[in-house]
Amino acid sequence: MSVTSGTKTESGVGETIRVVIHALLIALVIRTFLFQPFNIPSGSMKATLLVGDYLFVSKYSYGYSHYSIPFSPPLFSGRIWGSDPDRGDIVVFRLPKDDSTDYIKRVIGLPGDRIQMRDGLLYINDAPVERQRMSEYVGEEPCGSEGGGISRVKRWKETLPNGVSYETLDCADNGYVDNTNVYTVPSGHFFMMGDNRDNSTDSRFLGQVGYVPKENLIGRAQMIFFSIAEGEHAWMVWRWPWAVRWNRFFKIVR
Repeated sequence: MSVTSGTKTESGVGETIRVVIHALLIALVIRTFLFQPFNIPSGSMKATLLVGDYLFVSKYSYGYSHYSIPFSPPLFSGRIWGSDPDRGDIVVFRLPKDDSTDYIKRVIGLPGDRIQMRDGLLYINDAPVERQRMSEYVGEEPCGSEGGGISRVKRWKETLPNGVSYETLDCADNGYVDNTNVYTVPSGHFFMMGDNRDNSTDSRFLGQVGYVPKENLIGRAQMIFFSIAEGEHAWMVWRWPWAVRWNRFFKIVR
């Protein structure tokens, strides 16, 4: 009896190990080739994405580079089954200046484009982007000021040449990068900007981000699956009833 019982126990342990290994392999395949979860740690994409949003990013949208693989081993260069993002896509990418860091921004400039800011207005290939004033944004501090709390900030609706529309925030009338030189996007690169224009370190800062190589693209932001108020912690489940932003669950990212 004791021998039979031990055999059954060993068989059960072995089956459990196999199930765990299979589950890990399935999760690895999904994360590498289909979807990867990310969370938003900063306010550079407000009001489109908020601090505390958790979202799924589609890995297949632009093909695969070695950055698509966990730990990013340099097994190959370039992209496999690569395709270019569309203007207006919200993209996760590896920072060119530090390829261990993930950034999320909106694609504004395609290869060959000329991008410029004039008095806070975006110009693409010497033409101003259509912009309409909206009601003020009222929400968690979007401008990086100390103290946090709720603020009111000017909000605009921008429409890119391909018809993609989205909201931008304007914290200052004469911000640091409201007037820039012309940026000419190199071949095989993209120009990224945050929707929170005066509180976003993006391609306008050539020494910190600059033009993003196609190889550095991770995927396209698709859907928010969880969201918790800024300053809260997701693991504090007892605070969920009032800390979780229930209205943002399953919201499509645009």
